[in-house]
Amino acid sequence: MKNNRRREFLKSTGLAGLGLFGAGSAFSSDFESLPKQALIGKQRVQTFNMSGFAAPKIDTVRVGIVGLGMRGPGAVNRLSKVEGVEIKALCDLIPERVEKAKESLKDTSHRPEGYSGNAYAYKEMMDRDDLDLIYIATPWEWHTPMSVYGMEAGKHVACEVPIARTLEECWQLVETSERTKKHCMQLENCCYDFFELMTLKMAREGYFGEVLHVEGAYIHNLLSLNFNKENGYQDMWRLKENYRDGNLYPTHGLGPICQILNVNRGDQMDYLTSTSSDDFSMHAEAARLAKEDNFYASYAEKKFRGNMNTTMVKTKNGKSIMIQHDVSSPRPYSRLHVVSGTEGYAQKYPSPKVAKGHGWMDEEEMKELEKKYTPEIVQKVGALAKEVGGHGGMDFMMDWRLIDCLRNGLPLDQDVYDAALWSAISPLSEWSVANRSNSIDVPDFTGGNWKTNKPVPITLRG
Repeated sequence: MKNNRRREFLKSTGLAGLGLFGAGSAFSSDFESLPKQALIGKQRVQTFNMSGFAAPKIDTVRVGIVGLGMRGPGAVNRLSKVEGVEIKALCDLIPERVEKAKESLKDTSHRPEGYSGNAYAYKEMMDRDDLDLIYIATPWEWHTPMSVYGMEAGKHVACEVPIARTLEECWQLVETSERTKKHCMQLENCCYDFFELMTLKMAREGYFGEVLHVEGAYIHNLLSLNFNKENGYQDMWRLKENYRDGNLYPTHGLGPICQILNVNRGDQMDYLTSTSSDDFSMHAEAARLAKEDNFYASYAEKKFRGNMNTTMVKTKNGKSIMIQHDVSSPRPYSRLHVVSGTEGYAQKYPSPKVAKGHGWMDEEEMKELEKKYTPEIVQKVGALAKEVGGHGGMDFMMDWRLIDCLRNGLPLDQDVYDAALWSAISPLSEWSVANRSNSIDVPDFTGGNWKTNKPVPITLRG
């Protein structure tokens, strides 16, 4: 890799911005001399520990929502059905989207003000003094800037995944949340799916014995959607993200298994290695489309990420984590939720199963297991969640739980350290892939407090 390509890589992953690379540093062509210590990020003293932090109670959570494309309208609908929420403001670059979202609320008590027309209209919305929570559902490149601005404006922030694309952004989020004492939650909905919540309860009550290995994935064929210029992502933004080669979307599979391992709260990631296959689909699709439509000609000249990325993580307590990412192969959807312990095993895909010993539990045994380990949140709002919808109900349970915590002064299930760590897998995996899958140290965003931080129980007061 030439020096200019190396500099561009470091810039794109946020490593150059850490101030840890001297101007006179010499690098070999395969990064062998790049000091791994540099990628730990910053040796810092934590200014305030947001793990377990409970903000003052908010009787009615006043919400401003920015981003009304793919995910935002669903959030508007769900939040309008959560008790104790007032949707005060809606923002999107495109005015028609704002008007459509406002129209969808006409039969409710919500009367939000709209903001649109330019890329920075969100700042005017966030500067209002009558908002408690900013809910962000925009393209990835805006996640960190908007989250930081929202916290600086005195609001709690909840942002779609991944909340950051570079290590520099991850640190920015951590430092801003600590300084402002505002929650910064990554909206990882998969932590609130029914089987994931059940296995979390099972793990915390010792069903699996000592959990020693976990697996998660995001395997979802998005090839056609990413190349759809009419009904896909605005300005093809998600397709353009795929120029980066690594695990670009780790958090869906990673979030639930990190909670099971108590990562950031008793255990911590130590190092990772990452390998990508070559690209066998995306460039071929771009080239095929370019023959029919010149719009795709520039994409046919690009190098895309490999089809399958597999990232392995070793934790400080000796546990192993496997995370996979493939959004361009014709495979069935899977988040590969696997929990392996000294006394039991569970997996979700292709169907939810639990094993004790060598055999799978039968249908009746599974029903008894579900009765015993169905969490309180599912008992309380599971039926409503399925009715309202959003990926089978997990989206609604996520939103309901967020509001429940804010209204009752409870710590969030996912704090800023989770947001930063889970998102950091992307730039770290890119580095490892570019460096022949060499191992790379994982930053400790908790400043060492993972050793004493306690897991957050998903207990309810609402």
